[in-house]
Amino acid sequence: MRFRRDAPLDPGQITDVRGRGFGPGGLAVGGGGLGAIGVIIYLIVALIGGGGGLGQLGPLDGTQVGRGDTPAEVSTACRTGQDANEREDCRIVAVVNSVQKFWDGVFQRSGRKYGYVDTVFFTDQVQTGCGLASSQVGPFYCPNDQLVYIDLGFFDELQSRFGVGSAPFTQAYVLAHEYGHHVQDQLGVLQQIGNDRQGPESRAVRSELQADCYAGVWAAHAVETGLVEQLTQADINQGLDAAAAIGDDRIQEQTQGQVNKETWTHGSSEQRRRWFSRGYENGKPAACDTFSGAI
Repeated sequence: MRFRRDAPLDPGQITDVRGRGFGPGGLAVGGGGLGAIGVIIYLIVALIGGGGGLGQLGPLDGTQVGRGDTPAEVSTACRTGQDANEREDCRIVAVVNSVQKFWDGVFQRSGRKYGYVDTVFFTDQVQTGCGLASSQVGPFYCPNDQLVYIDLGFFDELQSRFGVGSAPFTQAYVLAHEYGHHVQDQLGVLQQIGNDRQGPESRAVRSELQADCYAGVWAAHAVETGLVEQLTQADINQGLDAAAAIGDDRIQEQTQGQVNKETWTHGSSEQRRRWFSRGYENGKPAACDTFSGAI
């Protein structure tokens, strides 16, 4: 996966709080178990926590999470596609720009307005509208503040544990998946999940598979956004490998030695690969209806 050398980047879609401890919003107040919709958007909490639960965070009453300024390093270093070809953080900037440009076009053609949101880079832990999050939660989307959060060290963990994570398109798949949740949030899908958050046919699993499918839809049109120069079959295979690596069954087998479908929150390896493929092959969001029939 490479980006057009002269394609302009918009680092303003990134809020970089790496090294600032708690990130935008200051110190956390409160805690508890992660509740409501915010829990469904983690990618790999079971990898670290050893279980298929819904995380350890909690909503913080009265806490406001504001957007920080983009630090000079990112805003000055990540200016063109060539920078994205040379630096990991600039690559994420380019992916975020491409994904949001694609969905903006989709929404416009449907007579709707897409709401651009930032991706927050953090290290160790960060204050969010869904609670105080540690890097162990993995990348996630918080609907309370409509921000995507990622500790870039997640990719090192993904590589060391599962042998995927360092490839550019693996990283792109992860970000596109999280922005798929933002699309769901704007369409009212996340609000329909309610307490149906576990089990092989649960709404939580269906929402995750739809986000995988949406990532595939973006991939089908990534070059058209003007930022991505080329996607090869090898790139797509990297995305498929990543989707399979973080299936609930694969993670449970490696962390617990057994599979319990009743605690699934994201779907099996086969399902995640299949729905990403469906989105990529069809190239249409309408192909991503995971809420009708069997999955």
